[in-house]
Amino acid sequence: MSWLRARVRVSVDALEHLVGGLGTSVLALGVLLWVLVVAVASLAGIGLPLAQPALGGVRSVADRERGRLTRWGPPVLGPGPVPGGLRAAIRDPFVRRELAWLPLHAIFGFLAGTLGLTLPLSAVQDLTFPLWYRFLAPEDGGPTIVFWRIDGLGDALVVGLLGVGWLVLVVAGGPLLARLQALPGRRLLSPPPGTDLSLRVAELTATRAAALDAHAVELRRIERSLHDGTQNRLVAVNVLLGAARRAMQRDPARADEILAKAQDAAEQALGELRTVVRGILPPVLDDRGLTGALDGLAASCAVPCRLVVDVPGRCAASVEATAYFVVAEALTNVVKHSGARAVEVTVRRVGERLVIVVDDDGHGGADEGRGSGLTGIRRRVEAYDGRIELTSPPGGPTRMRVELPCGS
Repeated sequence: MSWLRARVRVSVDALEHLVGGLGTSVLALGVLLWVLVVAVASLAGIGLPLAQPALGGVRSVADRERGRLTRWGPPVLGPGPVPGGLRAAIRDPFVRRELAWLPLHAIFGFLAGTLGLTLPLSAVQDLTFPLWYRFLAPEDGGPTIVFWRIDGLGDALVVGLLGVGWLVLVVAGGPLLARLQALPGRRLLSPPPGTDLSLRVAELTATRAAALDAHAVELRRIERSLHDGTQNRLVAVNVLLGAARRAMQRDPARADEILAKAQDAAEQALGELRTVVRGILPPVLDDRGLTGALDGLAASCAVPCRLVVDVPGRCAASVEATAYFVVAEALTNVVKHSGARAVEVTVRRVGERLVIVVDDDGHGGADEGRGSGLTGIRRRVEAYDGRIELTSPPGGPTRMRVELPCGS
C-alpha cells in the first residue's frame, strides 16, 4: 500500500512538472517566433535594433526554465544579464546554448506537456464513462479514441477498462515523460563544460554582501532619524506637558501657552515620523503605482524635470521601490551637484527588464567616490542582479542608465 501511495505521489509531482514545462514551452514558442521574425527582418537590415531585446527575451524564458528545473531537482545555475552589444551577446556561450534550447523546448516541451496533461484527463473521462454514457446517442460513439458504437453497459465498461489502461500509463510513464521534457534544459541551460563558476559565485557573493551593507546603512539612517528627530520632539512634548501640569494651578494662562508649544512639538514629531515611514517604503507606490509616484518626484524637483513612463501593468513591489529610490536619489544628485538646467527621466519596461534612464545637461564629472549617492544607487541595483551604467564626462552631459529584472 505504501508503494502505491509513493507511486501516486510521484505521478502527481510528474504531472505538476509537465504542466509547468508546458507553461514555459508556450513562452518559448512565442519568443521563438519573435526571434525568427527579428532574424528575417535583420536580413533586410531593419531588424538589428530588435536583436538585443530578442536575446533578452530568450534569456528571460531560459531563466524561468532554470528556476523551474531548480525547484524540481539539482540547481541549474544561470548567467547574469545578456552582455551589452550584439556581437558580445552572440559570442556568449550561454546565449548560444539558450538559442539551441529554445526550439527544442518550444516544440518537444509543448508536445510532452500536452500529452502529460491529456493522459490523466483521458483516464478520468474513460473511467467515468459508464456513469454518463446513457446521455449519449449510441451512434455518437465514446470518448477519446473510442470510435465504435456503444450499445449498452457492457460496451461502456470496456471503455472504463480503457480508462484503467490510461491510468496505468499515467502512473508508469508520467515521470519518464517529465524527465524527457526537462532533459534539453538540464543539458543546454547548465553552464557550458569548463566554465569557471567561481567568478559568478564571487559576483553573487559581492552583490548580496552589498545588499546587506545597504540594508545596514538604511537601518542606521532610520535609527538616526528616530533618535535625533522624533525622539527629541517627543521628549520635548513630555517636558512641556509636565511644565503645563505644574503651571495649571499657579498661572493658567501660562499653562495654555505651554500646551500650545507641546502641541506644535507633537505635530513636528508626527511629521518627522511620516518622513521616516516614507523613506522605508513610500505609501504613494501602493496608492498611485510607480507612474504616480514618479510624477510626484518630478513635480517636486527643483530642476525642471521631464518624465516619460511606459510600464504596462505592475512590477514586483521590491522592484518598484528600488526604481523609486533610484530616481529619487538621482534627482537629488542633479539638484545638489550637477548645476543642470533641465533633467529628463525615462522609465520603460523592455521585455522582462525595467530600464531607467536619467539625463541632465549639467557640468558632468559625476564620481561615485565623492559621496554623491551613486554608491548607494549601485548597491541597490546590483542587489537585484541589475546593471548600472554612468556616463558623465567633464563638461557634461550626464546619463545614468539602470536595468532591473522585473519578470513576474
